[in-house]
Amino acid sequence: MQTLSPLPQYLTKRYHGWKATSYAENSSWFRRLANEGQRPRAMVISCCDSRVHVTSIFGADSGEFFIHRNIANLVPPYAPDGLQHGTSAAIEYAVQALKVAHLIVVGHTRCGGVAGCHAMCSGAAPELEEKTSFVGRWMDILRPGYDRVKDLPAEDQVAALEREAVLVSIENLMTFPFVRAAVESGELSLHALVNDIAEGTLLQAEEGGRRWVQI
Repeated sequence: MQTLSPLPQYLTKRYHGWKATSYAENSSWFRRLANEGQRPRAMVISCCDSRVHVTSIFGADSGEFFIHRNIANLVPPYAPDGLQHGTSAAIEYAVQALKVAHLIVVGHTRCGGVAGCHAMCSGAAPELEEKTSFVGRWMDILRPGYDRVKDLPAEDQVAALEREAVLVSIENLMTFPFVRAAVESGELSLHALVNDIAEGTLLQAEEGGRRWVQI
């Protein structure tokens, strides 16, 4: 394929540094993961944003988290319509095959996807309304959240919508029959968090999302 290029040199150097240090010091653990398979205790759904690094936030080792990232950490409603659903497939695999005990949705402040959704829903980003906009059609998932914050003072709406991105995802998770069954049987717990990327703090939703407390 003529479109392929060599990896940038700075990434190649970082790889060799990792291989010579972290991997070399833990090579038996990596081989064990390869031979015995993964047994993560939790699935984390977080944003693609490069500033959100959940393994660093929780000090997680390889094999500990099953991680799925997408724009604005959104979960679509359950919709077995024959189309391709990467997020739904990841959730199905985590819950039904890996049997994770925890499913954690991690939102964050200064989220570009959430800001785009707010602009789209408020009429300030008509380009996202186009049927050809992948981002716009993905952010349609968050429209119910916008409806819940649109009457707040203008300066509070985007921050409130960042929290709604997490709560809408939790609500949509419960539309998956296998997720609901696992939650109701006590085999799976759902968690809603928002990371303030400037302050390094984590807020956790309590009382069904009516209250947010700092961990």
